[in-house]
Amino acid sequence: MLNNDILSQISLGFISLFSNFISALSGGGAGLIQLPALLFLGLPFSTALATHKVASVALGFGASIPHLKKNRLQIKFAFLILISGIPGVLLGAYTSSILPNDFSTSILGVLTLFLGFYSIKQKQLGSSTQEIEINKLRKIIGLLGLFIIGFLNGYLSSGTGLFVTIWMIKMYNLSFSVAVAYTLIFVGIFWNGIGALSLGLTGNIIWSYIPVLILGSLMGGYFGAYFSIIKGSKFIKFVFELVSFAVGISLLIKAFL
Repeated sequence: MLNNDILSQISLGFISLFSNFISALSGGGAGLIQLPALLFLGLPFSTALATHKVASVALGFGASIPHLKKNRLQIKFAFLILISGIPGVLLGAYTSSILPNDFSTSILGVLTLFLGFYSIKQKQLGSSTQEIEINKLRKIIGLLGLFIIGFLNGYLSSGTGLFVTIWMIKMYNLSFSVAVAYTLIFVGIFWNGIGALSLGLTGNIIWSYIPVLILGSLMGGYFGAYFSIIKGSKFIKFVFELVSFAVGISLLIKAFL
């Protein structure tokens, strides 16, 4: 039996605020804390995931306000994320309905740990804001990579925002702070919005939890994005590495338990 009392609502609100604050700093990882919290309240995994996914869309809206005020985003990068990632998300969501994903979850966990080690090794990663020329080859590789990440987002439903952040840095020479902005807004709102819609159609959403989760996501996303702008890319890189290790370990535990 689900516990919908005031204490549960307050606890979820603080958990949502904290997890989305960290996610807005690093470019992903809100599900690391928020999803287990929903499971702890007694929700089945599919129900907890669907409820988390709906609430996670609010993270993108909350984080978008400070970043859009800075006016650091370019239409061309937003367009690349949307046209390549959304088809991948749709294909991944369809695939997840017919294939098991434990093996893929373990692979994603290993790759996420690799992101953390890679970022530590690359001392100057994400420190540059110098714009580079996007030739046809780079554009094709970038689109393909975002399509694959989008597929994983739809297939596994969590843990892929960190990959978008690092991909935008490597392919387009963005700083950590700017890459995180693209991830939070366009992955958070559009990719996760599609995932939320597909999961919502199953009817497995606990709507009584949604208001407090959305409030926590909006506030956490806003303050996390605001803080990331103040602290800059070096601090974001450090948080990114911590979250990558935490998410990677969490995915491996999920795959083998």
